[in-house]
Amino acid sequence: MLSADQLLDALLERARSVTQHETVPVAAAFGRVLAAPQTSGVTVPPLDNSAMDGYAVRVADIATAGVKLPVSQRILAGAVGAPLAPGSAARIFTGAPVPSGADAVVMQEYCGVEGEEVAIHAQPHVGENIRRAGEDVRAGDEVLAAGTRLGAAEMGLAASVGLAALPVFRKLRVACFFTGDELVTPGEALAPGQIYNSNRYTLTGLIAGLGCELVDLGIVPDTPEATEAALARAARVADVVITSGGVSVGEADYVKAAVEKLGRVEMWKVAMKPGKPLVYGRVGEADFVGLPGNPVSAFVTFCLFVRPFLLKRMGAANVLYRAFAVQADFAWRKPGTRREFLRARLQANGKLALFPNQSSGVLTSCAWADGLVDLAIGQTIHPGDWVRFIPFSELLA
Repeated sequence: MLSADQLLDALLERARSVTQHETVPVAAAFGRVLAAPQTSGVTVPPLDNSAMDGYAVRVADIATAGVKLPVSQRILAGAVGAPLAPGSAARIFTGAPVPSGADAVVMQEYCGVEGEEVAIHAQPHVGENIRRAGEDVRAGDEVLAAGTRLGAAEMGLAASVGLAALPVFRKLRVACFFTGDELVTPGEALAPGQIYNSNRYTLTGLIAGLGCELVDLGIVPDTPEATEAALARAARVADVVITSGGVSVGEADYVKAAVEKLGRVEMWKVAMKPGKPLVYGRVGEADFVGLPGNPVSAFVTFCLFVRPFLLKRMGAANVLYRAFAVQADFAWRKPGTRREFLRARLQANGKLALFPNQSSGVLTSCAWADGLVDLAIGQTIHPGDWVRFIPFSELLA
């Protein structure tokens, strides 16, 4: 069996980024991966501007608090005022260009209007409440690197420098199907021995959440012929094929055998809990990843291994999750022979609580938790110990 680290390294070595790209409007770029670096043709902000509603002044004119100055002009955002005459103040609003000659803005809360004059009740310092031209971006700066996954902040940054459209990699096509005669679609009646197919909704949600183009082939009967037909069809239409179930050692586990018949298996089994029976291979030009059938195992292995693999296939530059040291508010006295990932939740005291049932079939643990405790082989935990914690915010975005 491969260790979890070995499996992740091997998957990322095999992840071939898509090369085709297209240009989309910035408004349609959320979740896409940038195919080429973007530079700014403008300086942001273009002029020194006011960070506050208040009065633009010359610091030298205000020797003491309480000085009164005539108000010589009123400058709104979007307008450019006249040079500030010595011994006067300009009424100015947030975002408005600071007039030449002014070297500070006094916020209006520290000013008092008296007819045509304003009393300055606080002595300013040079540069106070002024946002300098180019303090965010200068013309010619690279603002977005190739491989950036575009979120709301990146879309706003692109718009702030006047970019109306962005070159992005085409969407990665991911096909999935699910094996098991015991699986039933929600809404249908359960016969004895049957269960609802939760993995279909967990995994399609995870795939769609990454911004992939999803091809959902549904439930496949537990026969070699049906499994091979579904696998062949998926490999024809997708870049990556993901399945759930049928990759263990049972007599009715046909998925791994189908991959071996139609393509090749390159990795099988990972020394971790939950999630031991995981398969990677190739069928034609498509990558194949077979996840375990147990719902927690499928969820955890997707987050830890499939997500970074898909992100790299999408062209993303940063694909690895981060872990943080957090104190445990629980005990774990069962040293294991495999690396374990425990479902845990941050409490108001900043420490981690553990879901009481860590079974690989208890999907409520994933909905309850907000991350995974990464437990080394043989590790035990006492309350107050610092542990390695991987928040779901690092695994689901």
